[in-house]
Amino acid sequence: MNERDAQLYWRSNLRYLAALLSIWFAVSFGCGVLFAPWLNQWRLPGTGFKLGLWFAQQGSIYTFVVLIAVYVALMARLEKRLGCYEE
Repeated sequence: MNERDAQLYWRSNLRYLAALLSIWFAVSFGCGVLFAPWLNQWRLPGTGFKLGLWFAQQGSIYTFVVLIAVYVALMARLEKRLGCYEE
């Protein structure tokens, strides 16, 4: 990998991290803390849990796991594009 590709790799990596962590922050802090009272007017079907409570307790964790999978896929695609992919 040459210097230009290395800079592109790290710039893209930091952009991915910033975007994904912003989403996680919005879900965990926004839905679990800031908007929890508003979200609590709805309940999850079949469980009876208030939606704000669910986001605070479970939803942010599920979101984080999904974001990890998205990050892995994005990085694999970037590494293939730059030719530094390992199998």
